[in-house]
Amino acid sequence: MPRAYPPEFRARAIALVRAGKPQKQTAHELDIHPVTLSKWVKQDRIDRGEAPGVSNTESAELRAARRRIRELKTELVIVRQAAK
Repeated sequence: MPRAYPPEFRARAIALVRAGKPQKQTAHELDIHPVTLSKWVKQDRIDRGEAPGVSNTESAELRAARRRIRELKTELVIVRQAAK
């Protein structure tokens, strides 16, 4: 199971990379996998609008919308069955 890192830790790691410190060195010093740090930095760039992609905010909105659609479909099935 992946290790959970607190948001403050992630923000600190990203800030180090944004300040110009090499990703591999930062990952090694913070004892995290370089790919993990790379993903954090990439998502940060997307969230800041510096790179194309789906931001964390948009992703959360999409999940909420899909959940609501599932709920409404279930309600519709129940109403249709009750109307028979």
